[in-house]
Amino acid sequence: MAAAGIDLGGTKSEVQLFDADWRLLDKRRDATPDTYDALVAMLADQVRWVVDRAGGSIPVGVGAAGLVDPDGNAFTANLPAKGRPLPADIAAAADHPITYVNDCRALALSEAAFGAGRGHSTVMSLILGTGVGGGIAFDGQLRPGPVGTGGEFGHTPASAAVVSAHALPIHTCGCGRMGCVETYIAGPGLTRMARDLTGRDWTPETLAAARASDAGAARVWDVWLAMTGDLLLSLVQTVDPDVIVLGGGLSRVPNVTDDLDRALRQSQIAGFGAPPIVLAEGGDASGARGAALAAMNASREGPRDD
Repeated sequence: MAAAGIDLGGTKSEVQLFDADWRLLDKRRDATPDTYDALVAMLADQVRWVVDRAGGSIPVGVGAAGLVDPDGNAFTANLPAKGRPLPADIAAAADHPITYVNDCRALALSEAAFGAGRGHSTVMSLILGTGVGGGIAFDGQLRPGPVGTGGEFGHTPASAAVVSAHALPIHTCGCGRMGCVETYIAGPGLTRMARDLTGRDWTPETLAAARASDAGAARVWDVWLAMTGDLLLSLVQTVDPDVIVLGGGLSRVPNVTDDLDRALRQSQIAGFGAPPIVLAEGGDASGARGAALAAMNASREGPRDD
């Protein structure tokens, strides 16, 4: 059976059609509109287009940042949909069912099946980009819980030890809480932390490039590693994954997996190891393919009794 996935971002939305062997057959990209009604119309049009290309009804998944609350309303910062029933409205406008999944969870699912997590039972993704999020695939499946916030790693508290040791300010997160780890280790958080520690303006890219030659940049990078290492330790102690798959813009920093491996091992209880930290292999295809796989799995399981 064919399946389709939509990778919905703040600037673009790409729908991809896959055959039964997960080969990419066709794709279409559109700019993400800046109003809710236009967003729903564009996504519904993408759903109708891909169903037409497939020649009939197929599983269709939509992967996007953020959450859906128990009432079916979107909780997202990068789309004009906060507090609106986006999944239901897409399905109604397209006259076709969809499966809506967090984009970080979609990445975990895709990498577990086709990428760096192949052959592993428990695959954890960690996305370090504009925000911080993740997902966990158990035996190739997502296991959503009753609350729906599993994988929101960026909205766990930042390491108190690191905050205290470096006298870091505590900032308000986009979620409304204070002191989330995302406010320190996501791209914008790293830039702000660099300003707090050095008084200078750095981008993540310039900071990473200068860390071997500039003492201020090296200090900021060490603090970032300590903070991220403590987050990784919390995740490893809770889940004990076989592998951690890294994605997002900060995953492109040279040698970042080696640096994070050292940071995790330094945080770990003496005498215990750590799972490998590897880069995602799927690139730009992972989001749409993971959403398609989530939709395929949902179609096989049938409707859930919530």
